[in-house]
Amino acid sequence: MSGERLEVVRVLHADGARSTAERAVACETPVAIEVDGLGYAVMMMTPHDLEAFATGFMLTERLADGVADILAIEPFETPAGWIVRVFLAPSCAGRIRDRVRHRTSDTSCGLCGIASLEQVQRPVRQAPPRPSVAAAALFAARAALRSHQLLNARTGAVHAAAACDRAGTIVAAYEDVGRHNALDKLIGARAIAGAADAFMLVTSRISFEMVDKALVARAPLLCGISAPTTLAIDHARAHGLTLVALARADTMLVASDPHDAFG
Repeated sequence: MSGERLEVVRVLHADGARSTAERAVACETPVAIEVDGLGYAVMMMTPHDLEAFATGFMLTERLADGVADILAIEPFETPAGWIVRVFLAPSCAGRIRDRVRHRTSDTSCGLCGIASLEQVQRPVRQAPPRPSVAAAALFAARAALRSHQLLNARTGAVHAAAACDRAGTIVAAYEDVGRHNALDKLIGARAIAGAADAFMLVTSRISFEMVDKALVARAPLLCGISAPTTLAIDHARAHGLTLVALARADTMLVASDPHDAFG
């Protein structure tokens, strides 16, 4: 399910010689999310760990406040892709109806702008806790991350999101062709486990959405191996999230340090 082997043609630069070979290719398929019988989103993603993904997606979309609000998750495969049916507690039912009604009442042109503005203005319910981790732990997790990217080792085409303890040991990692999906899988799985981790590490650039998801998960610190965007830094600073980017073997960039953890 995570990938398949396909025949490709390899071309050499030196003399243009060609040969056939097999290569592992990451699986990407549409996954439709239905909430209480209403279509909400179609994600292009790697179709494994779908229950963890759906849990994280419900939380980061603010459709549910906690795991207890998610009554059931039913993934099933169809010829066109996957469908994941999610059923929420009655106390959350109004959110999906309002969201779907809003989406269907606007033109496609206006929807993009309105949806983006709504996302920027979504409230953050609680500030993240102060991180209790030394820089050495971040370097340790960064060094160990590759050994947890099993699908990427075979395909070279997927992102990873990992949960780490105070020593920098990676305690859980999830992969997906989409960076947001990988983080939602991690957030969902850790919420189901009731775990409180020292920090999260992602292989992608750090955008506004990645920071927003980390804030919903109340991660003390988000670390990425690629660069942050301006809006990501602004969002982290505005809501008290410690943000570290461009994590390399010998250096990293502290973009937001509200608790002076690295002072």
